[in-house]
Formats: sequence, C-alpha cells, structure tokens
Amino acid sequence: MTKILPGVLAMAIVVVASNILVQFFVGDWLTWGAFTYPIAFLVTDVTNRLYGAQTARKVVFTGFVVGILCSLIGSQFSVNLGTADDPFLAPAVTLRVAIGSGVAFLTAQLLDVAIFSKLRDGHWWRAPLASSFVGSAVDTALFFTIAFSAGAVGLLGADHNTDFFNEVVATPFGFDATRWVGTAFVDWLVKIAIALLALVPFRLIVGRLQRNP
Repeated sequence: MTKILPGVLAMAIVVVASNILVQFFVGDWLTWGAFTYPIAFLVTDVTNRLYGAQTARKVVFTGFVVGILCSLIGSQFSVNLGTADDPFLAPAVTLRVAIGSGVAFLTAQLLDVAIFSKLRDGHWWRAPLASSFVGSAVDTALFFTIAFSAGAVGLLGADHNTDFFNEVVATPFGFDATRWVGTAFVDWLVKIAIALLALVPFRLIVGRLQRNP
C-alpha cells in the first residue's frame, strides 16, 4: 500500500480539483479543469511502468473512490461563480459533475492501463502517448455528455450549468456549436498537448525511480 499511496493521493487531488475547476472558464472555450485533469494519466502511466498493470488498476480504483467521496463532500459547499458585485452561489461540485467525472474517470483510466500494457514493450514514449491520447478522448466525451449535455437532463436532472453549456454560440473555427460540444473539443485538444508535454516528466520520474527504487 505504501508504494501506491502517492499515486492515490495524487489521483484524489486531481479529481476533486478538476471537478471544481471545470466550472471556471479561461476565455470562451476552455476551462481550468483541462490543465489539471491530464495529470491523472501521468500518474497512471508512471505507476504502470514502475509496478505493472495490476498496481496501476489499484491506484485507479482507490483514487476513484477517494476522489468521488471528496467530490460528494464538495457538493455540500458553495462557491461564488459570479462576481463580488453580482454573486452567484452554487455547489462547488454538482451531482452531475460528480457522476460524469466518476464514470469518465474510471472508464478512461482503465482503458489507459489496458492500452499502456499492450504497448509497454515498444519505444518508451509509445505506451504513455497512445494510452493518454485514447483515454483523453473517451474521458472528454463521457464527462461532458453526462455533466453538461441537455440529453442527460431526463436522467440526471438540470443544474445551474445546464442552460449555459447548452447555448449555441459561434466558435473560433468558423461555425456555430453547442457550448458543451465546443468546450469539450477544445478541452480534448489541450489534453493532447499536455499529454505530449507530460512525456518529459514521465521519462524523468520513471528514470529516477528505477535508479533509486
């Protein structure tokens, strides 16, 4: 348990932070959550490389449980999504965000472990890059559909995010799109960029821990 504790703690922090930050925008089409969530794939891939797929799945499952419990606790607290002059208090983590995060996280991370394991004997960069690429796409599609799409209202109900994320607005790509679809696409592009950048710390962390187990 000691060797997976750092990974479990990192997973829990990433899940809770991302669930809160996904409700705050950077510009018109990107949320702060896009910058924090890809760290989860780095944690999973480092664990997989160092200790194998079984241990990586333990980190995923344990981090999933801890993260979801913390997110549900976060749903009992409010944050100001407005301004100081025009405050708008809302749950720090809504139920839809918590459910979407849980489903997307578990599916994408287990897929990441499976793909990494299939490619682990190839070039060192192939497994983390391919697993993060596919996992990020699945995670983004599941999370944004469950958490923000109008189609999930009948199953999960509406919240303060529903109307905002289902507005049809102009995109920087020259066409109109529902905000949650456009945001999901930009979110995924950022995750892919971070997955590329994460190859550097992946290589450094794995190399260091393999030399000093």
